Amino acid sequence: MKNSIRLTLVCVMALVCKVSLAQYNPKSVIDEPKTFKEKTYNFFLSKRLKKSLNQRDSLDELVIAFNKDTTQRGTEYRYLDSLYKALTGKYADCTSRNNDLKAQYAELNARYNDLMKRSLSDAEKFNNALKIKAEELEAREKRLAELQGIINAQDSLLNALNNTVKKALMAFKSDEISVEMKNGKVYVSLSDKLLFKSGSAQVEEKGLEAIRTLAEVLNKNIDIDVQIEGHTDNIPIKTAKYEDNWALSADRALSIVRLLSVEHGVNPKRLQAAGRGEFYPKASNETAEGRAKNRRTEIILSPKLDELYKLIEKNRR
Repeated sequence: MKNSIRLTLVCVMALVCKVSLAQYNPKSVIDEPKTFKEKTYNFFLSKRLKKSLNQRDSLDELVIAFNKDTTQRGTEYRYLDSLYKALTGKYADCTSRNNDLKAQYAELNARYNDLMKRSLSDAEKFNNALKIKAEELEAREKRLAELQGIINAQDSLLNALNNTVKKALMAFKSDEISVEMKNGKVYVSLSDKLLFKSGSAQVEEKGLEAIRTLAEVLNKNIDIDVQIEGHTDNIPIKTAKYEDNWALSADRALSIVRLLSVEHGVNPKRLQAAGRGEFYPKASNETAEGRAKNRRTEIILSPKLDELYKLIEKNRR
């Protein structure tokens, strides 16, 4: 628009100049001037004409330059206009993509927030579960400590009992009585030659003394359960009273139980009797020495484990 106005103004100026110059057209020159005035007229007319022609030529050059400049500007304008349109298209495309990205960002942000909430919820659940497990572990460790305390107390009691029994039975020979700890129990093994005659379940005098001594220990340690087991060698026996070694071993165990409970006042609830026969040998039955070791009565002393069993049962619940 501005370029069109400028072009119009230039054309009007050129037209005005041409109209003004028409008054001084070379044809209006006075031929053969005679007077000074005519000569002066021609002189000034010629001078003005030259000036006007110069101005006209300058204006023509200006018009030509302007037209040339206008053409160049038109080319540049068309280039810039096409570039502007291209950039406008790109801008619109970028705006559309930006809007899409904003929508995607909003969706992803919503998902992120949802995941964060879930993560926090899962973390809270995990922490709660971990706390519960820690409490369970702490309670279990506490129960284990209690259990270990009971076991230690039982071991201490067992060691004391073992030492007490050994000290009480020191008067007897090692081939008559042996005392040992194994499997959490004290085993008092009384040989057959100390207690019984061959094929008999009646306790001999020396054996009665050993039973009496042992009963004194048991009556001082009331938290001890007592199991009496009779053992024989593998040589078969068959008499009017006993049909086999099993029957003999069981009767011998019962004889010891009766002595402890009836004669020495050991609580019968603490006592058990079992006949093992020849089925749990201590040594080989191939030699006389081995068979002599197998013919024995074992009095097995076990600390009561009631508290231990209660704790174990409690842990199972």
